Amino acid sequence: MATNSIPISAERFALAIHDLPLSSLHAKAAEIRNSLTHLRSSNEQLQPFANDGDTDCIDAIRENEVVMRRMEERIELLRAEVEGRGMRWAEGEVEDRAEAEKMRDAEGRLVNGTESHSGADAMEGVEGNAVNGGAGEATQGQEQIRQGGGSGRLTDEELQRRLREHLGDPDEDEDEDEGVHL
Repeated sequence: MATNSIPISAERFALAIHDLPLSSLHAKAAEIRNSLTHLRSSNEQLQPFANDGDTDCIDAIRENEVVMRRMEERIELLRAEVEGRGMRWAEGEVEDRAEAEKMRDAEGRLVNGTESHSGADAMEGVEGNAVNGGAGEATQGQEQIRQGGGSGRLTDEELQRRLREHLGDPDEDEDEDEGVHL
């Protein structure tokens, strides 16, 4: 069912996303990637009929390709907005499959560096087999995962303990100036 609505321009889209929170930018990118997946699937299903000369299918594929290019442009605008805020655009948001494959080792694990690790050496808190690429000791959480315990998620108490280890206990810093600590 075709409609006669006109999509907003790239400039208006960029203005519209400027004030959105980071989580909304990522959610919008995920929504657009999902739509792209469905359009690609649709085109794959229509292609045999288009090859047989069905003009309706040929037109539908062309329309889908125009929409997909617009969506890819939107993802790039979202990416530019996220990176413009000084944040990193995650690998999961890389739309170019060839580029994404360059980030994987021979066993299909995500690699961010020069060395591959598996199992508990994979980055804690990342779903799947992610690899950080740096050699070193496993964190306590990674050790817990290696020993079969833990899901990679922290309880509130464990998170608080780790933050205190990393940042220090504010109750112990009696000699520091009082005031707001950001």
